[in-house]
Amino acid sequence: MAILRERFGEMPDGREISLYTLTNKNGLSAAVTNLGAIWVRMLVPDREGNPADVLLGYDDAAGYLAGGPHFGAIVGRVANRVKGARFRIDDKEYRLGKNEGDNNLHSGPDYWETRLWEAAPGADGKSVMFTLESPDEDQGYPGNARISVIYRLNEEDCLEITYHASCDQTTPMNPTNHAYFNLGGHNGGSVLSHKARILADFYTPIGPDLIPTGEIASVAGTPMDFREWKAFGDEIGADFTALLYGGGYDHNWCLRHDKGVYSLAAEAWDEKSGRAMEVYTDLPGVQLYTGNGLGEIGKGKIQYEPRAGFCFETQFFPDALNKPHFPSPMLRAGEVFTTKTGYHFIRK
Repeated sequence: MAILRERFGEMPDGREISLYTLTNKNGLSAAVTNLGAIWVRMLVPDREGNPADVLLGYDDAAGYLAGGPHFGAIVGRVANRVKGARFRIDDKEYRLGKNEGDNNLHSGPDYWETRLWEAAPGADGKSVMFTLESPDEDQGYPGNARISVIYRLNEEDCLEITYHASCDQTTPMNPTNHAYFNLGGHNGGSVLSHKARILADFYTPIGPDLIPTGEIASVAGTPMDFREWKAFGDEIGADFTALLYGGGYDHNWCLRHDKGVYSLAAEAWDEKSGRAMEVYTDLPGVQLYTGNGLGEIGKGKIQYEPRAGFCFETQFFPDALNKPHFPSPMLRAGEVFTTKTGYHFIRK
């Protein structure tokens, strides 16, 4: 089917912002925008065939430009947290903005999500590619980098996000998508009754600053164990240090798949609607965030209360730039970074 392009708003300097909608033969549709390459909408039928938008977000570009909890945003160059907002490459230290205490979160404050990306709809009518030029010293990172993000909605009901990047200097590269899901619909209230499964035997414990301590710990016998299906709410209130620091789930799980192999990483299921989602990636980690800090007015003037959405952010481990024993997100000059994450929607 043809890609629908609509006006979504304008940048502060007057440049037009567009929204691109992809639709497949099964009635699923995904809307993405050249503002920040943000994933704006995902319409998915329930078990009765009734569609609902399962992404939290805003009605127009102005909402995203105003800033918030990164609804649907492409985050980079480095997603998640960097301790001390600094890191080293060889003998040189690089400093980032301190936007969460003394640390850096999601490479802010000059986020990719507030920038207008170049858009190129695919000739097959199933994909859109967004491209960003990130100059040397952008956000504090070295090198002139070129980043492309391709959204593709296939006929098997999977929204695939493929990332490519290159740089003329060695630089970190760890982008992710920060979509918040509620499989009951964006206005479905709490997600604590959603059930989930994460294919991981280990996670990275955090300190009070929410940054990994460097330990890689077993999930066995802890509330971090999602190897079998359980609801987000079953143990989220447990007297467990990691949960107390995070105010709920806001942690990285170490996926058990082989390095670089694109495979199933996590699943979520809303029994009431029958909507379920499988997450595939070739990256080593996934961050489960249960929206503990939400408190936004979103689409349709809906109040998104804490835990009204959850994130499965595929990634290299947080603060890997300062922990050499973690898998490295370093992109060497002249190399090409490529990774893919898929969100497959099914009915159960």
